[in-house]
Amino acid sequence: MSAEPLETIEIETAPNPQASIIWMHGLGADGNDFAPLADEIELPVALRYIFPHAPMMPVTINGGYVMRAWYDISDAAIRREDEAGVRASQRRVEALLAREKSRGIGASRIVLAGFSQGGAIALHTGLRHGERLAGIMALSTYVPLGDRLTMEANPANRGVPIFMAHGTHDPMIPSARAQASRDLLRQLGYAVEWSEYRMEHSVCPQEIAAIGAWLARVLA
Repeated sequence: MSAEPLETIEIETAPNPQASIIWMHGLGADGNDFAPLADEIELPVALRYIFPHAPMMPVTINGGYVMRAWYDISDAAIRREDEAGVRASQRRVEALLAREKSRGIGASRIVLAGFSQGGAIALHTGLRHGERLAGIMALSTYVPLGDRLTMEANPANRGVPIFMAHGTHDPMIPSARAQASRDLLRQLGYAVEWSEYRMEHSVCPQEIAAIGAWLARVLA
């Protein structure tokens, strides 16, 4: 079943980009949320940033209010996961990956990134992708459908660099939930670079600096 293609904001830092970063926003935001970081993060490579807008859908925890979301959330502890929604977003992100490859940027030059729900989709999609990616960046998030990962993970991305960062005072996704996801990934043999910051469900300047340093390494 094919999904509607996602609308995106694209920013190229120089002509003829040599790498791409597909960066997914959090619940209720849109692609504009992280677009300003394209100017803040300086990298020694011509980049294409792609900031997709998640589809509009009713979100149960918000009383069925329709907003941009990568999947539904039915309870604050995210105990009941929206598997169908997660997999639908995976297909949409795979379409973005395919489009980058058609434009001449191979998987090894693509970073999948995201914040909160968007980071969950970056992890879910990236670890299952059939070609080795440059990296996966997962901010203030967790591994969705973690009980399926051992069966579904693609060997191509067993060695993919993973950057995870989280706020110690996050009221939306407790730090313990993110740490459990980090530990799961490490138990499965993934190389996870982990950082914590004294913040809530957000990003901070120190984190942005660390993101820039990590991106410079994986896209060197």
